[in-house]
Amino acid sequence: MHEREAASPEADVDERRLEGALRPRSLEDFVGQERVREQLSLVLHSAQRRNRAPDHILMSGGPGLGKTTLAMIIAAELGVPLRITSGPAIERSGDLAAVLSTLQEGEVLFLDEIHRMARPAEEMLYVAMEDFRVDVVVGKGPGATAIPLDIAPFTLVGATTRAGMLPAPLRDRFGFTAHMDFYDADELERILYRSAGLLGAPLDPEAAREIAGRSRGTPRIANRLLRRVRDYAEVRGDGDLTLHNARAALDLYEVDALGLDRLDRAILDVLMRRFRGGPVGLSTLAVSVGEEAETVEEVAEPFLVRSGFLARTPRGRVATPQAWEHMGLTPPPDAAFGAGRVEDAADTGAA
Repeated sequence: MHEREAASPEADVDERRLEGALRPRSLEDFVGQERVREQLSLVLHSAQRRNRAPDHILMSGGPGLGKTTLAMIIAAELGVPLRITSGPAIERSGDLAAVLSTLQEGEVLFLDEIHRMARPAEEMLYVAMEDFRVDVVVGKGPGATAIPLDIAPFTLVGATTRAGMLPAPLRDRFGFTAHMDFYDADELERILYRSAGLLGAPLDPEAAREIAGRSRGTPRIANRLLRRVRDYAEVRGDGDLTLHNARAALDLYEVDALGLDRLDRAILDVLMRRFRGGPVGLSTLAVSVGEEAETVEEVAEPFLVRSGFLARTPRGRVATPQAWEHMGLTPPPDAAFGAGRVEDAADTGAA
């Protein structure tokens, strides 16, 4: 089982509870995603003026960028209840029917990881989104009967880290689609100052800059690293969130100056030292670092590719010149990053 790294964008149950105390409660307090916030504000205010439920909303983007927070803000701005569930929890159409039939009028239903919902439930959702109706099947075989059941008008907020896995009929039923981008350092610093204030731990500007620079453009990671720096400062430091304590804490948790963690560096190290920079298949690379292929592909690889350390080619994963330089290694003469190959590989998804 993969042990989550300090710089992983994934969150467990305990961390989600901690995140709840740091979440902004309104669009005005939400930092970053300027265009999404402006577009979303228009959608919500227009619906309120017409006294109708807003169009269904789809939010896509990597983990930890604020999709759940925005869903909570949408319900708060509308002044309606929020119901939260996830795609993996909807295993049968009956599970979805049970949720939809108990919604109040105007309620917001947040469906996280919507791309992982079971296909029968997905087909039921089509009708519910358009006609506010579900067809409950009674009986089995030739004698089965579909009984239409009206449901209260609601707003579905779907969140996905893999928008490409959503079937077109489902995507087309969302009236507004928002893509969440990664945050720049200034936005992360503003989030860190706000979180530090809520935690009662004043943050030095230099420490905020250091933490933001190692947070991989992700607020969830920034807040997690902030808590680890606070822990270090309280236990081993002088209690202040200074640059010295920030660097010492982040070095202890193996998050380097560019945000690479232990798993990231292990992947690059194996790729370079054992396979001379690649190309290497995903399964071989995962076995070499002692992780599941899914963990390498979904947790580590997106950041390595986005940062220019790893290229995906038709033959496998390849370390880029930037990766060799960052790891302090000299590439062999036959290293697989010839002119033009890395650029082409960035747009190619090798299995």
